[in-house]
Amino acid sequence: MEELQRGLLRRLRRLRSFATLGYLEKWLPAALLIGAAAGIASIAFQSAINWATTLFLGSGAGFMPPVPTGVGKTAVAEISKRWAIPLVTTIGGLISGFIVYRFGPEAKGTGCDAAIDAFHNRKGVIPARIPFIKLIASAITIGSGGSAGTQGPVAQISAGLGSSIGRLFKFNAHDCRLAVAIGIGAGVGSIFKAPLGGAIFSIEILYLQGFEIEALIPSAIATVIGYSIFASWAGFTPLFGQHLNIVFQDPMILISYAILGICCGLIGILYSGTFYRLHNLFQQLKIPGYWKPAIGGLATGLIGMALPQVLGLGYGWIQLAMKPAAIPLLIMIALVFAKIVATSFSIGSGGSGGIFAPSLVIGAMLSASLWAIMYPRFTGMVPSSPEPFVIAGMLALFGAIAHTPVAATLMICEMSGTYTIVAPAMLAVCMACLVVGKNTIYRSQVHSPASSPAHKYEHISPLLRTMQVKQAMASNFECLSPRASIEEAAITIQKTKTAALVLDDTEHLIGIIANEDILPIPMELRCTTRVDSIMSTNLIVAYPDESLEQALEVMAARGVAILPVVDRKKPAKLLGMATRNSIIRAYESEAKKMLKKQ
Repeated sequence: MEELQRGLLRRLRRLRSFATLGYLEKWLPAALLIGAAAGIASIAFQSAINWATTLFLGSGAGFMPPVPTGVGKTAVAEISKRWAIPLVTTIGGLISGFIVYRFGPEAKGTGCDAAIDAFHNRKGVIPARIPFIKLIASAITIGSGGSAGTQGPVAQISAGLGSSIGRLFKFNAHDCRLAVAIGIGAGVGSIFKAPLGGAIFSIEILYLQGFEIEALIPSAIATVIGYSIFASWAGFTPLFGQHLNIVFQDPMILISYAILGICCGLIGILYSGTFYRLHNLFQQLKIPGYWKPAIGGLATGLIGMALPQVLGLGYGWIQLAMKPAAIPLLIMIALVFAKIVATSFSIGSGGSGGIFAPSLVIGAMLSASLWAIMYPRFTGMVPSSPEPFVIAGMLALFGAIAHTPVAATLMICEMSGTYTIVAPAMLAVCMACLVVGKNTIYRSQVHSPASSPAHKYEHISPLLRTMQVKQAMASNFECLSPRASIEEAAITIQKTKTAALVLDDTEHLIGIIANEDILPIPMELRCTTRVDSIMSTNLIVAYPDESLEQALEVMAARGVAILPVVDRKKPAKLLGMATRNSIIRAYESEAKKMLKKQ
């Protein structure tokens, strides 16, 4: 009951304070601090990945995966010790698994799912140790060749930092949840050099449908700060370079983009289905938890011996897929399925890493394969270069299975340095979303804000405007005569735990008396002092046809706990009494009915 009351009153206060100076005074310093922490954490995480990759894959297997244009020169190196790849991936999985299961089991898996869960179900609380454990474990997983990405880990790392900053600022549970969402956006926007996409990602990733709008402004501030810090260290070139030469000019090619979207949706379903089947299988294994990522690492390494393109982040291979015939067609087709299996083993086994980068690789290889197959046969319906097709395929596959079509579109455009193919790309992502339906790669997502424990009652807002006071007013209450003594009034107020209404002989409302009115009267005078001598006649009333929202606003604004309900035409005619508790009970009853229907 108290939780529901606080939620309703908090909602009313936010309606009045959103985008006001008070709102900015609270969130500006918090957003700046979260953004700075996310930017620094992204630098530390990327540095750790670079170091781990050199140590494990470089020294251990004699293989350094190609990098995208925004990081360095995209060059394919020979593998001097191919036989050592399974050994390296197994050792990496074992070390990562030991760190996670020994020091912080919350750091296993994708990371983004855990951050979403913290928002919905843990009141925005992420233990302070988790960001550090996640950073080390994920860097080892990725650096040793695990098929995983940076998005999930950096989301959990930055969300954890946001949670700690929220507690430092002594935020309540609602604001701590927002700090977690802001951290997700700041981390993702920083490490992918996509500040706008990161800000939208933070408010879109939480739900299958809907946005956490209240986090948008501080998230935008935080992502800009985080991006500026990270890009000052890593360079401001988009991750996959500038592709300003790509132009959408022929509507006929929209047919090929629609086909691409359908294919991405189907592969997206296969991706999420395979991932969770293997995840469930590993969950059922009766062995110590830290052995599971080692088994996943071994399986990934065996796949990597045949197809080394599945190892690590894979961004360099995406860069190559944007060039015609840079990767053989059969290899690209094989990589679509091999990357799904390798990622499911690497992360589904309990390893620490994200699913964003693998989904980009899968989408890129799928779209590059389709382009190579379709272009010679349907020249007028397919772009003249695989670049726009690859870009659209990446965003379509991830945007669909993550249910973040807007954020994915913006992020891929920022990562490729072009917005000129937004129209065909959006068609592809929309088609993919239609095919994917309710399938999702993030199981912690809930359907909408109304379904989230974070907004248990707040988002059934039409009730506040449609329910009337007469549905919540109490008709059984005690009244006092104006001739009653103060002592009688004190006994009545103590018994009912609320102020008492005063009626004259004709049962017309003439006043109200509260405990605050009685306290100044000396005890020896209470038996002889009449109620009508101290009662308040300046009545604040409600009408039966007013909404509950109006009644609660009056209570909050005037600082009263009860409202006499009177006839609008006859203000002295008392019909009932509305209290906060009576409004809450009526609202709760109706809200539960609505929740059952959802």
